[in-house]
Amino acid sequence: MSHFPWLRFAGAAITFTGFGYLLMKATVPTEEELYNRMAPDIRKKVDAARALRLAREAEMKQQFTVQAPPTTLVDPDTIKPIWADTNSKK
Repeated sequence: MSHFPWLRFAGAAITFTGFGYLLMKATVPTEEELYNRMAPDIRKKVDAARALRLAREAEMKQQFTVQAPPTTLVDPDTIKPIWADTNSKK
């Protein structure tokens, strides 16, 4: 049977993974740093896209609240899936 140095292999793998993670943390900017480095015209585009996304999310949430019935008035039997019906005849 082959004698493989598992402990040394595990130590090297953990070391390389830790080094990669630290290198990533040191070199990748945060979202705030990236936004601050942007040119003013690109910032305006990003802000417009963000505002549009938030408006769409608010509209979708409003539409959901209008279409969804209040939870106090919902009959529990209408929520159950058809396959969960115990009264079906086989």
